[in-house]
Amino acid sequence: MSPPVYVLDDYYLAITLLITIGYQLFFFAIAFSLKFDKLTDFAGGTNFVVLAIITLAFSGTHYARNIVVSLLMMAWGARLSGFLLFRIIKTGKDDRFDEMRDKFFSFLGFWVFQMVWVWSVSLPVTILNSPAVLGFHQPAFGTGRDIAGVILWVLGFFLESVSDVQKYRFRSNPDNKGKVCDVGLFSWSRHPNYFGEIIMQFVSPSAYGFVTGQAYNAQYGAILGPFFLTILLMFVSGLTLQERPGAKKRYEKGDHWEQYKLWTERTSILIPLPPQLYAPLPTIVKRSILLEFPIYVFDPAKHADKEPRRESREHLNGNENA
Repeated sequence: MSPPVYVLDDYYLAITLLITIGYQLFFFAIAFSLKFDKLTDFAGGTNFVVLAIITLAFSGTHYARNIVVSLLMMAWGARLSGFLLFRIIKTGKDDRFDEMRDKFFSFLGFWVFQMVWVWSVSLPVTILNSPAVLGFHQPAFGTGRDIAGVILWVLGFFLESVSDVQKYRFRSNPDNKGKVCDVGLFSWSRHPNYFGEIIMQFVSPSAYGFVTGQAYNAQYGAILGPFFLTILLMFVSGLTLQERPGAKKRYEKGDHWEQYKLWTERTSILIPLPPQLYAPLPTIVKRSILLEFPIYVFDPAKHADKEPRRESREHLNGNENA
């Protein structure tokens, strides 16, 4: 085994940050100058692959654990970026950027945020492959923690990839225009893809009991990545932008509101559960243990700015009388 390559620091924190900044700025320049949306999410997903490859190559000492964890990161990043690239090619543009595409600093702000996302979520793999950690004797791959981590990753990968395909196929069908996607995994969770992505990132320290000192602290500090991703999906750009705003929009437009309302009452917001089990649970259990916090809940009396459209009400009444 060849010795590791030392670059800037013993944890590869600086070099991975610089690579991420350069990689994202390169794609930002293309996206902004050409008003081109198709590479934005692709740049985010492939950046994970790049960091995993580089840190694994620099590590020199290739234990089975390093290879497995790095390959899992590569597989996740490749699938995510591939799927998002395929979807944006089909749809043509990304509506998220309509208000910022022509504004340099606003658009750059999104890319800076993407830099932070990629670098922080990559921390567990980055630090695992670093000379500071590999300087210690590593236990053979196959411990209980290793097996639990791989099982958790496989489950999360399945949930995220399958739910992405199910939602895409549902929305691609013209007959489903405006309808609620309540099929497949979405009959058990309103956001199974988010849940899958979250649990994929939570793996225990790889060399517990073998690594000591600052390297030990660094491995535990790498949990910043999974926590950042969880906070992002639950409180920044995920559930908070979809749950209450989505319900408000459907209510005021009368856009399949009754179907949507029934779906939210029967379906867990994040953790997959059979509707027969979830629906009768007390509200306090849903609001606490099952993570459906009040900030996600839409109450027409409190949050609606206007009543549903008249024609939508008549449409609903017609359905009820049919």
